[in-house]
Amino acid sequence: MNIHINGKAANITLDTEKTLGDVLSGIEYWISSSGNRIREISADGEVLDPDTLSASFDRDINKIEQLDIAVSAYRELAAEALCSLLFACRSYADAAFEHRAQIAEDWKQSSAADFLRTDVFDIYDLAVAVFSGEGLAVQELPAIIEERLKEITTPSEEIAACEALVKTVAARMEALSLDMQTGKDQKAAETIQHFSKTAQKLFRIFFILESEGFTSDNESRIFSVDDLAVKDFMREFNSALTEISAAYESNDTVLVGDLSEYELAPRLLKFFYALKNFFTPPPSLS
Repeated sequence: MNIHINGKAANITLDTEKTLGDVLSGIEYWISSSGNRIREISADGEVLDPDTLSASFDRDINKIEQLDIAVSAYRELAAEALCSLLFACRSYADAAFEHRAQIAEDWKQSSAADFLRTDVFDIYDLAVAVFSGEGLAVQELPAIIEERLKEITTPSEEIAACEALVKTVAARMEALSLDMQTGKDQKAAETIQHFSKTAQKLFRIFFILESEGFTSDNESRIFSVDDLAVKDFMREFNSALTEISAAYESNDTVLVGDLSEYELAPRLLKFFYALKNFFTPPPSLS
């Protein structure tokens, strides 16, 4: 079996693979490690859509002469899927009531929705809830989608734009203990929510970079946080989150305050500046 990826012969040696499913599983694992996803699969000129693909997994590879695979970058597919959802939202909002259910169903059955369901599942779940008449109004969803699009297409600009927000959230985390001790429970709860949303945004951008191997200008760059390997930073950050969650549940305001001020607030800032510095071009030696 000859394998072509994006029209070029792939240097892939088959060993123990016996079925098409075996081959595709290995190829998907290989390309996903570099931040890519399979867009389309053809076997001997026949495009395998989602329905026929699952039924073809058991096909003997000795009976397939050529396998053509179209591959796209994760960011490209994610942007296309989000744009498709954005169009569906606007069509839904502008449509007469009797046509809205069909617009929602057409989107849900689309390949764009399938991609979001597996790769951007929080947006998928949010969209399904919105189209079902639950949660947010459909007019509110486009702003969320547009923010995600910016994170994917222009992550450096998104990082630069949220610096003031990160500093404000960090300052509020430093004052969290005092807010709790003085009975400002609503403000304290809002601070935790702001921290969570801000941290999630930074991590989303980080994972986009990670999916592409932290490459810039074709040169590998090492991402670290305050000279700490990113995996170690993540472990310490998650540990602090687990601790503050337990302390908050038990109403231990002293521990919540200490963790918020001395553990989470500085880590949020360090993580942000690590991302910002990553996007800052290194100084020229000339």
